Amino acid sequence: MTLHRFKGEIDLILTDPPYNTGQDFRYNDKWDTDPNDPELGHIVPKEDTGRHTKWMKFMLPRLYQMKEMLKDSGVVAICIDDNEFFHLGMMMDEVFGESNRIAIINWQKAYAPKNDSRHVSTATEYVLIYAKDKSRAKTGLTARTEGMNASYSNPDNDPHGLWTGSDPTSKDRRDHDRYGIQSPFTGALHYPGARSWQLPKKKFKSILEQWGSTYVEKDVGDGRAKALVIKGATTPSITADLIASIDRTIEHSAAAESAVLREARTKAEAIRDSQVWPDVFYNGNGYGRPRGKRYLKAVKKGKVPLTYWADEDYDSPLEIGVQSWDHEDSGHSQTGINELNAIVGKGHNFDTVKPLKLFEKIILLWCRSDGIVLDPFAGSGTTGHAVLNLNHQTGSRRRFILLEQGRPSKGDKYARSLTHERLRRVILGVRAGKSEEEGTVMPLGGGFSFYQLLDKVDAKALLSMRREELIDVVLASHYDSDRKKAAGLIRVDSPDSKYQYLFGRNEQGEGYYMIWEDKDTVGQLDEDTYDLVLSESRRAGLKAPHHVYARYEIYQSGNVKFYQIPDRILMHLGFNEFSDTYNNPEGNDD
Repeated sequence: MTLHRFKGEIDLILTDPPYNTGQDFRYNDKWDTDPNDPELGHIVPKEDTGRHTKWMKFMLPRLYQMKEMLKDSGVVAICIDDNEFFHLGMMMDEVFGESNRIAIINWQKAYAPKNDSRHVSTATEYVLIYAKDKSRAKTGLTARTEGMNASYSNPDNDPHGLWTGSDPTSKDRRDHDRYGIQSPFTGALHYPGARSWQLPKKKFKSILEQWGSTYVEKDVGDGRAKALVIKGATTPSITADLIASIDRTIEHSAAAESAVLREARTKAEAIRDSQVWPDVFYNGNGYGRPRGKRYLKAVKKGKVPLTYWADEDYDSPLEIGVQSWDHEDSGHSQTGINELNAIVGKGHNFDTVKPLKLFEKIILLWCRSDGIVLDPFAGSGTTGHAVLNLNHQTGSRRRFILLEQGRPSKGDKYARSLTHERLRRVILGVRAGKSEEEGTVMPLGGGFSFYQLLDKVDAKALLSMRREELIDVVLASHYDSDRKKAAGLIRVDSPDSKYQYLFGRNEQGEGYYMIWEDKDTVGQLDEDTYDLVLSESRRAGLKAPHHVYARYEIYQSGNVKFYQIPDRILMHLGFNEFSDTYNNPEGNDD
């Protein structure tokens, strides 16, 4: 099992990396010298003037890897507080591009000030949202609330369903659409104010006539385009002082009492009381301003998310499983810890756990219902729990990949004891203090596989790999060493059958070939294999130079760039080329 099989397949990377607080951040990034180094390093104190640089060096190569794992339409969401907010933002701009920034989410982690704060009590943290390609990424809608739908009704039994009044004007100022319209109820002239009517005049006239009267265009002396008035009706007199102040409505009692207007009012009231109203109606039972109809079924099924997410969205239920707590004691920043306590019990030593609903909302917005979510800093497993919960609630089929090192140097391998255990319990419906047989809550269902990395990456390990495993390592190492700021290799497969040697190509259209069978039949570049490389290159439409990985090079060509296995791969992974193990993989272990 190699993670690189999912390169370019991830829909959403959602993660909560270690924050540089100066108290729990450890720095020992030895990727450049020894990728197998197991130590976590020393705590970086607040007094260390290089602590921000160390944190950035820790994060930057991981951000490049995250980008490579995403689909072209993929999105990355990284939680951060104010300690490294600015530095992470600059790195995200560099790796993903400022133009691919989707949002900076400001979420309220607390609703009460801390009494020990000397200046301003911090109540918010952040989530930086970037796309691999913003033009291809999609952002979903947040769920509509009951309050949002409460304004919709159906007083006229409209067959199209619930509707609400909307502004029939447009903010665009078009002189030909800034005319008056006459109300069949009052005879008043209504204007769009500083705006313009939304509908074309011909369409507007047709809708107004659905109130039972014939409308004509008429110059009413207001200096505007011709008004739409009821045929034969008296219109209000427009004086010089009114022309300068025409804004909304000009009323005229004499016009309202004319014979034509009385007939128009009778027809309009009959339609108001017994028929479906036209798409433009009048407020106040017919005696107010014109309004348009907006149907609920035509409205988006959700609302566009804002960059500020308030605490009420993320408070946990007052009861989870067998544990409960008072809302006043839970606090927003405590919600995630309370959720974890309820599942695995106290004593887990995690004091920075994000609320489950926060991660659920991010997943709903930026991962399709059958997509893959990756969390490279899994911690207690909130991301996996959120995916399982959403799958159970909505019938979605999202998958998750969680990576967690734990703290083996301290005897705390919580990847198994906590991350694994939390997911197992929510799947089975088990809660703290209860046995599996008791099944205290509704099981979420689903499942997962757990893998533990045991082997070191060294020459012996590489030479024992199968071809597909070695290809995965090559795809990763090629990116890490040569093309950190460019796209990595693209895996290539034949449409009808797999190539024997070709496995990838770069953006320049050059092919990459692996001459390798298995650990007992290592490959070599000779005349026969070279001919097959040329044949596969032509079939795939690739060009020279041909990048060939093999154990030995018997045949040489100016069209070939040769990469010896395992030496070149180890060098790409960051090993010292003068290491004895590196140069003598078949040597003894003494």
